[in-house]
Amino acid sequence: DLKSGLGTAAVIVMDKSTDIVKAIARLSYFYKHESCGQCTPCREGTGWMWRVMERLVRGEAQKREIDMLLDVTKQVEGHTICALGDAAAWPIQGLMRHFRGEVERRIDEFSRNAHRAEPVMVAAE
Repeated sequence: DLKSGLGTAAVIVMDKSTDIVKAIARLSYFYKHESCGQCTPCREGTGWMWRVMERLVRGEAQKREIDMLLDVTKQVEGHTICALGDAAAWPIQGLMRHFRGEVERRIDEFSRNAHRAEPVMVAAE
């Protein structure tokens, strides 16, 4: 069992130059946008998953948010009227299953760089 899905009958091919976090964030936005809003897990969960993924892209997330994000995917998966909730959860679960180390390194790198303040120009009197 590869835990891989073709829920939208599509295959996305990416090479090593692809920012996988950004790609999954874009998929999260797609599912948020496509949610009809009828069931609460999908309506609330897809929006929440997308916002956390965007925080990961921008470097604003913390490591503890990874497990929180995975918890939300588990609350959405299997708890929606249609299969959109499952399809929204699986890419994030796959990202963390296969690239969690990369996601954590990204968070570390962004937080290291955030502490390096840019020099401030002071006007001479």
